[in-house]
Parts: sequence; C-alpha cells; structure tokens
Amino acid sequence: MRLKNKLAIVTAAASGMGRAGVHNFVREGARVAAIDISAEALDALVADFDAGSVVPIIADLSTADGSKNSIDQAASELGGADILWAHAGMPGPASVENLDMAAYQKAIDLNVTSAALGAGQVTEHMRSRGGGAIVFTSSVSGLVGSMMSPIYSAAKWAVVGLTKSLSLALAGDNIRVNVVCPGLADTPMKIGFTGRSGDPAEAAANEAKLMAAVPMGRLVKANEVADAVLWLVSDEASFVTGVALPVDGGFTAR
Repeated sequence: MRLKNKLAIVTAAASGMGRAGVHNFVREGARVAAIDISAEALDALVADFDAGSVVPIIADLSTADGSKNSIDQAASELGGADILWAHAGMPGPASVENLDMAAYQKAIDLNVTSAALGAGQVTEHMRSRGGGAIVFTSSVSGLVGSMMSPIYSAAKWAVVGLTKSLSLALAGDNIRVNVVCPGLADTPMKIGFTGRSGDPAEAAANEAKLMAAVPMGRLVKANEVADAVLWLVSDEASFVTGVALPVDGGFTAR
C-alpha cells in the first residue's frame, strides 16, 4: 500500500474529486480527515468506510477561522499530518463588469486564501513528523486564460504561484508542494462554469466549445484527478516538488 500508516487531510472532501481522493487514500493505507461544509455529504462519505478510517470535520473554508481551525482539528484528531490535499474552490463571477464584490471576495477566499492558510497551518504538523506532501488544486485555467471565468482563472494562477514559491521555501523541511490542474471535470461543479445563466442550451454550447479544444475529446473524470494526486503525495513522487501537473486530455499542450 502506497500510503500505509500515513495521516492525510483532504478539503472539499465530500463530493467529486475530493471524495475520490479520500477513497484512494484510504485504499492505499492512510487514515483521513475529511473537511467539508456539508454535514450531510460528510455523513454519506464516512458511511463508505470502516469506523475510524475517515474523520469528518465540518468547516466553512471561505473564512480564515474555518481554514485554520479545521486543519488544526484534523491534525489533532489524526495525531499528526503527513499529507494535505487542499482542494477547496469555486467558479466565482463570470465577468469583471459590474463585479459583485462579495462574490469576488468569496471566490478569492475559497480558491486562494484557504489554500495558503491550510498550508500555513499544516507545515508545523508535518515538520514534527519529518516532512510531508502538500497538493493544491488549481485548474487548466491556472495555466492558460479562461474566457468564461476570469476571476477563477486569476485565483488559480495565484495557486500555481503559491505552489512554486512554497516548494522552494519548504524543501529544506522535506515538505514537497505540488499542484494538480484539471480540465473541465464531470463533477457537480461543472455547471457552475458552463451554465451560470441557468439556460441548459447555453450550458451545452459552452461545454461543446470547451470539449472542441480538448485533443482527447471528453471531460476529465474525478477519479483521474484523484489518481494523479495519489501519485504526487506518494513516495513514488519523492523527488517531485514545485510541479503544476495538468490532467486535461492535452488541452494545455497546444
């Protein structure tokens, strides 16, 4: 098992990619603290596992206290931390015209600030165990511009920059820092990117437009992203740090 006896924390853990990541980590021998805002979804997640394999923690990661306290609570309940997958995020406003500042700030807080605060809280826990691995979730929109989601794109570029900076700062502590950059995914969040207006025809047209630019011609699956993260946090990637890994069917290869 690739993560035998490891202690892992996953944020936005109760659905989509995060849920697939929890399943991967537990299957590979880790004990996992799953952080999410939805108590109902966490209950459903925990029900998939033997007692004690997954510790549920309810938190609003769009707030500073939620980000900080949930990481400390997770490390306390696990008895430490070896792995953090900071996965929380949201699409944010579709335009900078007549920008809704509350929606803008929430998108920045969830996509960027929660990642920075989570990493800041977990590093001391990792140092005490001799090192660790942090993975953030960015997006292909953090590698190339997104015409549909400018705020999301700006936030996810920031996450890539955060990754590269922290990988240098924490290398001496044996803490590796990487970021996964998925393409448009077949998860519940998809409609937040393609169908903000609520018009199904517009959502379908936007998805078709995006798929036309993907050489492999399909959406990425949640488990495909979770599998990439599993590799990044495992000892198989022991000399990999500072990497922004696209999981995008060739979208960014053009």
